[in-house]
Amino acid sequence: MAGYGEVPALPTGCTWVQDAQAEELRDYFSLTDVALRRVVEPERGLYMAESEKVIRRALAAGHRLRSLLMTPRWVEEWPDLIATARAQGAPVYVAAPAVAEELTGFHLHRGVLAAMHRPELPSIEEVVATARRVAVLEDIVDHTNVGAVFRSAAALGVDAVLVTPRCADPLYRRSVRVSMGTVFQVPWTRIDPWPDGVGMLQELGFTVAALALSDDAVSLDDLEVAPPERLALVLGTEGDGLSSRTVEAADLVVKIPMGGQVDSLNVAAASAVAFWAVRPRA
Repeated sequence: MAGYGEVPALPTGCTWVQDAQAEELRDYFSLTDVALRRVVEPERGLYMAESEKVIRRALAAGHRLRSLLMTPRWVEEWPDLIATARAQGAPVYVAAPAVAEELTGFHLHRGVLAAMHRPELPSIEEVVATARRVAVLEDIVDHTNVGAVFRSAAALGVDAVLVTPRCADPLYRRSVRVSMGTVFQVPWTRIDPWPDGVGMLQELGFTVAALALSDDAVSLDDLEVAPPERLALVLGTEGDGLSSRTVEAADLVVKIPMGGQVDSLNVAAASAVAFWAVRPRA
């Protein structure tokens, strides 16, 4: 490759970028500004996928590229990604690392970032139609935790995830990255209204279990011994846990037995423990 001060030789379909404020790159501006992304992503129907592995998982799930942003060293490594972008009519922008960092607000150490078209969310009935295990994320606002829960769900037998209206966006860049792209593997949608949606899940044949501290909570050990055929496990926000209305509407309350004078775990850690315990056996 040529030095970053020169225009490198690029494959057909790639555009060299030197101006970090070019209008055609607006999708990538100020990615570190969370408030801006919350407004822009839904409005434009896009989300960001960071790293080659995550982009491939998004494409495998049927999502479409809007554009690619790469640094020169990786252009020759992934010619098939460039070919896919061309086939989908998506421009491929190539920028020196310093320009890419100025553009996005962070170091593009994974070499590639994609603006993806945001797909329409399916209905709740469609998402849970064949599910035996469902996770419901109530008002979890930390994108890292949402991504971590999705990764555990993919690994530990959860068939679908439902997120409440105030829950962080699973397709936000940090969520997608932390999930290692598993947000594209596990079917998900939003459940709205909530907690009225508890009744909908019960009508669909699910036993709804609220993961919370309560005097009448059963141990996760007991649920593991005899789990219901269809189970929806509800996980609460990082600080306050589940709302009282959710706990009251649930069929049962479940707590993880703990020692060391610890009464709770981070929601991402708690989800992994609970998913493993109630995973469907062969």
